[in-house]
Amino acid sequence: MKQAFLAVLLPCALMAQTPAPKQATPATKAPATATKAPATTAKAAPKAAATSAALLNPGSLKAKAPESFKAKFTTTKGDVIIQVTRSWAPLGVDRFYNLVKAGFFTDCAFFRVIPGFVAQFGISPRPDVARAWYDARIVDDPVRHSNTRGTITFATAGPNTRTTQFFINYRNNAALDAMGFAAFGEVIEGMDSVVDKIYSGYGENPDQQALQQMGKSYLDKNFPMLDRIVSATVVPEAGAAPAAAPAATKAPAPAPAANTKK
Repeated sequence: MKQAFLAVLLPCALMAQTPAPKQATPATKAPATATKAPATTAKAAPKAAATSAALLNPGSLKAKAPESFKAKFTTTKGDVIIQVTRSWAPLGVDRFYNLVKAGFFTDCAFFRVIPGFVAQFGISPRPDVARAWYDARIVDDPVRHSNTRGTITFATAGPNTRTTQFFINYRNNAALDAMGFAAFGEVIEGMDSVVDKIYSGYGENPDQQALQQMGKSYLDKNFPMLDRIVSATVVPEAGAAPAAAPAATKAPAPAPAANTKK
């Protein structure tokens, strides 16, 4: 029974192939093809280019996270709010914070969903981005909070191999604590109504290596029912003052009535 249990736990390891832990880690060579960047308007191009450049350079994303913050995942099933606590796993929280701020999770699929165990995500739908982060490892944090239901934790391939993959615990997975999986946040909104309803029909069939190499096109063709993260943002602190509008030296002319509504 113990061996069977571990055989279920270990496939959540980052970069290990999903059917069983004995399978080889995918090769680190560049994928044969890369997806083309979506067309952008001239106005949006500078911002998109800056974001893309940051995502392709993990070393540029080194901001220190707040001691406590909320992250909002807008998913194809609804919104999820995650309360993140830096003291639980400081290095992991800093990495997660930078990924959220840089837009890494846009269009990321929940590619491994096992009811009663975990919902796993964090491989970029863009092969060029997935390749850039493949070896961007951070060292482990000590486990300070148990993998209780609703907590979010890095998936790993062993000690000191955390990069960009995460899972949300569907149950109290305390056995993961002794294996070094350090939870760093917990779902405070949307666990029952959203996370529990993420599509799980494909189980462990999506292949992580194929996803790394082919990106979104691989999932769209073979696993079209997968739910995904549409966007991820850091939630502004309550009571934070909005940016002040520049002072006008002259009262502006009234806007046409037809343009007063957004």
